[in-house]
Amino acid sequence: MADSASVNETAGAPPAGPQASGYSWYVLFVLVVVYILNFIDRQILSILAVDIKADLGLKDSDLGFLGGAAFAVFYALFGIPLGRLADNWSRVKLLSIGLTLWSTMTALSGFAYNKVTLTFARMGVGVGEATASPTAYSLISDYFPKRQKATALAIYSSGLYLGGGVSLFIGAAIVEAWNRSYPAGGPMGLVGWQAAFLAVGIPGLIVALWVATLREPVRGAMDGVASPSSATPFRAFGKDLSMIVPPLTLYGAWKRGPAALGVNIGFAAAVSAFAWWMIALTGNFPQWSAVALGYYAVFSWACTLRAHDPATFRLIWGTPAFICTTLGYGLVSLAAYALGFWSAPYAETVLGLPKQELALILGANGALSGFIGVIVGGRIADALRERNPAGRILMIIFGVVAPIIPIWIGYTTENSTLFYAMNFLAGMFGATALGAAAATTQDLVLPRMRGTATAAFFLGTTLVGLSFGPYMVGQISDLAGTIVDGKPVSDLRTGILSLIAVAPVALGLLVYAYRAVPRAEATIAERAAAAAA
Repeated sequence: MADSASVNETAGAPPAGPQASGYSWYVLFVLVVVYILNFIDRQILSILAVDIKADLGLKDSDLGFLGGAAFAVFYALFGIPLGRLADNWSRVKLLSIGLTLWSTMTALSGFAYNKVTLTFARMGVGVGEATASPTAYSLISDYFPKRQKATALAIYSSGLYLGGGVSLFIGAAIVEAWNRSYPAGGPMGLVGWQAAFLAVGIPGLIVALWVATLREPVRGAMDGVASPSSATPFRAFGKDLSMIVPPLTLYGAWKRGPAALGVNIGFAAAVSAFAWWMIALTGNFPQWSAVALGYYAVFSWACTLRAHDPATFRLIWGTPAFICTTLGYGLVSLAAYALGFWSAPYAETVLGLPKQELALILGANGALSGFIGVIVGGRIADALRERNPAGRILMIIFGVVAPIIPIWIGYTTENSTLFYAMNFLAGMFGATALGAAAATTQDLVLPRMRGTATAAFFLGTTLVGLSFGPYMVGQISDLAGTIVDGKPVSDLRTGILSLIAVAPVALGLLVYAYRAVPRAEATIAERAAAAAA
């Protein structure tokens, strides 16, 4: 289907508005490669989970923590100052540095020898990957006009599914080959899952050099609104970093006055009490400590942003349409991240499928279903947007409702073919929402705020989706399990089916967003000016 620019050119009329160049599409290709690596490094833990669980003596809830909050909290928190740095410094340089960091930490995961060392490595991966989407979203917004934005973002987001799918195949192939060649452990005593981390981490260092060759575009060029970068980007970055790192957060609150300090301490006490209660209930100290840290740090950042950049705060945190879109999609991502992490261990332990087979089929399933879903969803979302300012929200709602039946059928059947087919449909339907959600949040802010808006958007997909999706399934799996021959046996089927319960909440948030988006988008400049006055 030709876009409007193509139609105009065919008719002999000049193109309307700014155009995406051939170099724009080249940059998008490079960014997709980076995102593929991003998700290979992030998701390879899934296919290695059964081996890691056996070697390190972990439970499903431990694996859920390692696949979720251990990564997600630090990814989300450092995405805040790094998103602001992306608004004020070279996005190309920042992405290259971040790719170097997360690739190095992925490789170091191969030397982990217990839960603690693997946790620290996963934290490092989270910090490095926090540079990826704020820089990429901002670059795409300056290389593509608004009418193509959801499509471009959807193409970029396809790297999520391609990387997640490839990670299963690569991980299984390396584990099988390594353990076959070194049944008693290879060089330095490394076993298959450790070798897999090394094999996928090192290539990222080469790609980082490729990223460094990209050109930095003019900020705001596609919108006709020049947005110059800050003259002192790292001073602002240092301030932003101090907003999220306790106890510096207390000092920052104190500088804003006794009332701000009291509110900050009060929130810290409340979230700590909640974490203590959940730790007592579940026995999982790392999960709830990380979640408490994450939510406290985000609260501190939001309060500081309100004091120092009221316009940005108003268009993000002070806009219900933005919040409901982000949280609504965050619950879509909760199910997507949980299925992405647990489908392979489920197939291996519940259905008894061989690792090599399930990795190949689930990997291809995940890559193809996600790619089709995110591209088609992005195109449909753009078409709906032309007819209705809130049209993209309808695509997110579809991503909530459509996967329910495939999840139920796929995770109750004993037939492997039906399982694979339903897993494909669930992944494809859920993926249709991503481009629509990302484009909607970008359209609700000014160009200079896009990196920060991206960081805020990814708070929803990480502190809501990734922090809780894999962990929720693992925790319910442990709680619903039984004792067999004196040993606990988890119930992954019940854990995964519990994901359906989040759909009504997501639907309610998105219905509200559908009603609120048109007015919010129409009053961006007015509300930003009023907040800054």
